[in-house]
Amino acid sequence: MLPKVLLLFLSLFLTPQLRVQGPMIAFKSESPAHEDVVYGPEPQPLERKLLAEETKPTMPTGRQVGKLPEASRILNTILSNYDHKLRPGIGEKPAVVTVEFSVNSLGPLSILDMEYNMDIIFYQTWYDERLRYNDTFETLVLNGNVVSQLWIPDTFFKNSKRTQEHAITMSNQMVRVHKDGKVLCTIRMTIDAGCSLHMVIFPMDSHSWPLSFSSFSYHESELLYKWEDFQLEINEKNSWKLFQFDFTGVSNRTEIISTPAGDFMVMTFFFNVSRRFGFVAVQNYVPSSVTTMLSWVSFWIKKESAPARTSLGITSVLIMTTLGTFSRKNFPRVSYGTVLDFYIAICFVFCFCALMEFAVLNFLTYSQMKAHASLKLHHPCIDSRAYARTCARARACARAHTLQEVFVCEIVTSDGSDGEEHPSCSAQRSPSPGSPEGPPSLYSRLSCCAWCKGLKKYFCMVPDCEGSTWQNGCLCIHIYPLDNYSQILFPVTFLIFNVLYWLVCLNL
Repeated sequence: MLPKVLLLFLSLFLTPQLRVQGPMIAFKSESPAHEDVVYGPEPQPLERKLLAEETKPTMPTGRQVGKLPEASRILNTILSNYDHKLRPGIGEKPAVVTVEFSVNSLGPLSILDMEYNMDIIFYQTWYDERLRYNDTFETLVLNGNVVSQLWIPDTFFKNSKRTQEHAITMSNQMVRVHKDGKVLCTIRMTIDAGCSLHMVIFPMDSHSWPLSFSSFSYHESELLYKWEDFQLEINEKNSWKLFQFDFTGVSNRTEIISTPAGDFMVMTFFFNVSRRFGFVAVQNYVPSSVTTMLSWVSFWIKKESAPARTSLGITSVLIMTTLGTFSRKNFPRVSYGTVLDFYIAICFVFCFCALMEFAVLNFLTYSQMKAHASLKLHHPCIDSRAYARTCARARACARAHTLQEVFVCEIVTSDGSDGEEHPSCSAQRSPSPGSPEGPPSLYSRLSCCAWCKGLKKYFCMVPDCEGSTWQNGCLCIHIYPLDNYSQILFPVTFLIFNVLYWLVCLNL
C-alpha cells in the first residue's frame, strides 16, 4: 500500500514539469527553421567588451569625493558675509592694484581717424582680507559667472573709443583667489584707442601710441595703481598688423590728474613705432621725381615744335597736381604741411618753370620774327636815295657783325615827305672792360626793346647781344641758347635740392 502512495505523489510532482517543458521542447524543435531570429541583447565581440569596460567611469575614492564639498564649503564661507559693493580696506587704507598686460595683436592704425586697434589680456592683482581662508587649497579658480559676486576695480580706458569684451564660448573673464587673500582678475578685450599723430616730418616720423587707464570713481586716496617692474608681455609672433610701421619698444608714465570729482591716478603706457619708408617712397617720391625729370625732355625738343613742348609741360604740371592731391587723400585734415608736401611742391615748381621756360623762349623768338617782318614790309616803300642809304647802313651792320661789333637796330624817319619809318643800324665796337674811353654803350640805347623796357636796368635779352656779360648794370642773356642753359641748370638745381632735402630730413 505504501509503495503505491509514493508512486502517486511522484507522478503528481513530475506532471507540471512535463507541461512546462513540453512547449519549450517544441520551440526548440522549431528553432532550426528560424536561425536568424535572435531575442534579447546581441552577443558582443570580445574587443568591444574590453573597450566598454575601459570607458566605464570608475567610482571615485573617498578622498576625491570629499574635495568638491570642501571647495564648495570654502567658497560659501568666504562669500557668506562678503559685500562686493565695498572695496577692501575701506576707511583704513587705499586699495593697491597691480596691473599687467599681455598683447595678443597690435594694429592696424587708421591715420585718417587717428586711432589704432589692439587685442589684450588685462591682469589686475590686489589683496582682499575678506577672502582669506585656511585650508589645503592654495588657489580657487572662479569663472566669469562668479566674478560679479566679488569686488572688482572699476578700471576704464580714457582714450578708448570702442571696447569689446570677448564672450565666446564663455565670458573670457577669470578670477583666481589665493588663501592669503590675493586676488587676480583676468579679462580679454579688444580696444580701439585714439592717438594724436604729429605728421610734420611725415614720412620720416615716429609715434608713441598711448593707452591710458584709471579708476572711474575711486580717487588716489582710495585706490592706487602700480606697475610690477613694468611687466608687459608682447607676443610679436601673433597677428600683429602694423603694416607701415616697425615696433621699437614700450614706455610708461604715471600722473595725477585733477578733476571736479577729485584727483585720480592715471597710468599710461606707450607703444613706440617708427614708419617704414618703402611704401611712401614708391607711392609719392619716385613718381614725383620721375615726373619732374620727364618735364626736362622739352629742352631737347626744337622750339618750333610748340604743340609737343606745350603738351609735355602741361601734362607734367597736371600729374604733379594729382600726386599732391593723392598724397593727402588718406591724410588727416591738419592745418600744417609735411616734408612730403614740401617735396611735391618743389617738384611742381620745377615742372611749372620748365613750361614757363618754353613760353618765354617762344615769346622772345616770336617778337624778333615780327620785327624782321616789319622791316621787310617797309623796305619796298622807300625811294632810291633812301634805299641806297639803307643798303649802305645794312652793309655797315653786316661788316660790324663780322668784326664782332655790337649793334642795335633803331627805327628812324626818312627824309622823304611820306613820314614813314625805316630801319637804321649803327655799329659800335664794344668797349673793353679796362678802357675808360670809347663810344656810348649799347645798353644805354635799349629803349626800343619792348620786352626789356621794364628790366633794362638789370637784363639785356636781345638775340645778338655780345661783349662783356655784365656792363653798366645790365646782365646780357642770350635768347637762342636758353634751352642749353636749362639743360644744365634744371638738373643741377634739382640734384642740389635733393641732397639738402634728404640730409635735413634724415637728421630730424
